[in-house]
Amino acid sequence: MSAKVNKGKRATKATLSDCEPCDSLSGSLTRYMSNGLGNEEYSEQQLFHALALSVRDQMLNNWRQTRTKDSQYQTKHVAYLSLEFLMGRALGNALLNLQLEDESRAALQQYAIDLEEIESLEHDAGLGNGGLGRLAACFLDSCASMDISVTGYGIRYEYGMFAQKIVDGYQIERPDRWLRDGNPWEVRVPKHNVIVPFFGRTQVYIDKDGRRNTSWVDTQDVVAAAYDMPVPGYRNDRINTLRLWKSEATDDFDLKEFNQGDYTEAVASKNLAEQITMVLYPNDTSENGKELRLRQQYFLSSASLQDLLNNWVMHQGTDFSGFAKAYVMQLNDTHPSIAIPELMRLLVDKYFLGWDQAWSITTSTMAYTNHTLLPEALERWPVRIFEQMLPRILEIIYEINARYLDDVAHHWPGDGKMLAKMSIIEEGEVPHVRMAYLAIVASFSVNGVAGLHTQLLTSGLFKHFYDLWPEKFNNRTNGVTPRRWLAHCNPRLSALLTARLGDGWVKNLHHLQKLKDVAEDVTLLTKWQEVKLANKVDLTHMIAKECGVQFDPTMMFDVQVKRIHEYKRQLLNILHVIHLYHQIQQGNTDDIVPRCVLIGGKAAPGYAMAKLLIKLANNVAHMVNSDPLVSRYLRFAFLPNYNVSAMEKICPATDLSEQISTAGKEASGTGNMKFMMNGALTIGTLDGANIEMLEEVGEENFFLFGLNANEVTSLRGHYDPNRFIAASSDLSHVMELLESGHFNLLEPEIFDPIIHAIKSPSDPWMTAADFESYRLAQVKVAIAYRDRENWTKMSIYNTASSGRFSSDVTIAGYRDDIWRA
Repeated sequence: MSAKVNKGKRATKATLSDCEPCDSLSGSLTRYMSNGLGNEEYSEQQLFHALALSVRDQMLNNWRQTRTKDSQYQTKHVAYLSLEFLMGRALGNALLNLQLEDESRAALQQYAIDLEEIESLEHDAGLGNGGLGRLAACFLDSCASMDISVTGYGIRYEYGMFAQKIVDGYQIERPDRWLRDGNPWEVRVPKHNVIVPFFGRTQVYIDKDGRRNTSWVDTQDVVAAAYDMPVPGYRNDRINTLRLWKSEATDDFDLKEFNQGDYTEAVASKNLAEQITMVLYPNDTSENGKELRLRQQYFLSSASLQDLLNNWVMHQGTDFSGFAKAYVMQLNDTHPSIAIPELMRLLVDKYFLGWDQAWSITTSTMAYTNHTLLPEALERWPVRIFEQMLPRILEIIYEINARYLDDVAHHWPGDGKMLAKMSIIEEGEVPHVRMAYLAIVASFSVNGVAGLHTQLLTSGLFKHFYDLWPEKFNNRTNGVTPRRWLAHCNPRLSALLTARLGDGWVKNLHHLQKLKDVAEDVTLLTKWQEVKLANKVDLTHMIAKECGVQFDPTMMFDVQVKRIHEYKRQLLNILHVIHLYHQIQQGNTDDIVPRCVLIGGKAAPGYAMAKLLIKLANNVAHMVNSDPLVSRYLRFAFLPNYNVSAMEKICPATDLSEQISTAGKEASGTGNMKFMMNGALTIGTLDGANIEMLEEVGEENFFLFGLNANEVTSLRGHYDPNRFIAASSDLSHVMELLESGHFNLLEPEIFDPIIHAIKSPSDPWMTAADFESYRLAQVKVAIAYRDRENWTKMSIYNTASSGRFSSDVTIAGYRDDIWRA
């Protein structure tokens, strides 16, 4: 490792007060490049670090001023707690928001290298899994750009989820060492370090005033070390903070044990402490994985709340009467809901507030966003794990539950079944803590993330809670930031939009509505097509490099990139590819519109079926691409290691966006919005935010298919997939190819679980039921794509209609109706 890279790493460990800004970005870059380097040689990675540090320097004054202003408590401050922040690369977004692109290009001229090449050297910040983490990143951008006082709280994972490699068609997980070259954006702030307790026991004592108090003693403590990353607003001088916690041991090792020769035990506690933030989302199919995941959630919640309370006490003392007016905690899904009993513990045990006062503060500051309709994704933790790991937290949860069930009993008197159904503690052979129930009970706001999602929450999953507290529930449809997902990732289209409309659309995406007035303009149509073609050419280079498949930019680009999960129905897409493959082999090519199909995404390490779907996609792709007759009309690739940076190349180049989840299963989706914003047309079901997208763009500019949520529910219990297979000759041919082993000739029976799932009456995803409707919608897609002029008009209408799905709109709703910031 070169001296300069080491220099960059040392700089990231400085405190904020140690960092001194330069007069100009160019001057700062020159200083970093000359400091400790020879005159002749340097690496491109060193140049990236120097530029990133220079850009960070430009933010320092405004970052300090933002903190000073926010510490005065003149407006409510929001703490956004999330176990994921999928930030991606930071350099390009920072340059856009700080208006430093031109200055950076000029500064790099002396090194004879393009800015884009330097940007490509940055490692994606691997702090998230998928849509949940990417949404959190979009929200931070919008909050800063809208001048809202928000701190993001997350975990500084040493390794991201994993780096995905495809070997013989199978997903292989490799460590995602995103910090291997350091992180030039972060600043360590040791004065904010706190201690997080685990294990131990509780004891009751009577204080000098005769009050009964509880202590959590004999704990195994872990240091939560604070690292801050700047979040610049769009050209408004606000720099918010993303504070990430790293777990460290309280002592390096037990010297006594070391001196006695027990070297392993001497460092065991240190290793155990550091494991907490080692890897994003450990595989929780094992008991150890479950325990580690719960430790991560408590570690994040405790460290973040201690930080907030320490800050309050430093400025306001121990009078917490105004705390709820100054703070709100937004829980991003169920993961940080353990913050609720932790806040109660801190207020009651550390600051000696009475239960009622502490509960009033907690229920006035906690707000919960639900992101899933899948019951299995609503976390439930075995009580025994709490008893061992977090005994004081479990006692508080039991107390919360007992008091809350009093309300339930008053609302449904004499109904024991309702008490059991709504209890935070799920009784049974293995009692569990229902974390989503805890979040609802203690939060003043519970919101879904799309209209249908919220409706299904209040009428189904959380119906009884809605009956008890209808005033708590509200909807905030998700959005994505137009800065990263249009202005930054699609510079060609961005330039075209600005030339036509001015640059106001970057801060107010509703300005794009004006495109509808000029959608017939021949010049605009021609330039729009040129932009799309150039973006497709760029993507072909990435696909050739990563997949070994040569996409043809004159073909339609049909794309589905997202987490691999059965409800997202990558399988339905693959079945359609098999259908097209069969049609071409049979010589039925008259109605075939040549298309390149791209699927990408990661499967959770313990999710066997999702991993098998990746294998099927790769086997089908091999058969498609190796047949010269077929590849004239159809090409298929599975993109390995899909991430934020890949999406920045993919969404500007996409013609058709696949949003084909089973209706009633996708909470919202955000990839659908990114594609729409960049002019892709959507083929999708009435699910999640698709419904609102359809409302905005109109049925004539959207390819709708499939059962709706009510029809899916009605069909359940008497679903007969074989009837749907028999009724569709095309699906029958597809199933025959699958069942004959055509795509796994040398690997007999490996796809039998997929075949059985399709044909199972209990298939919750109803793939067979929707296939024929999906196929017919794809026929409409092909017909529409032949008319390139009209297709381009439809593309323009999609971009023009995307204003509702800016995260600025979403955050305005949170600000005005939930946070009151």
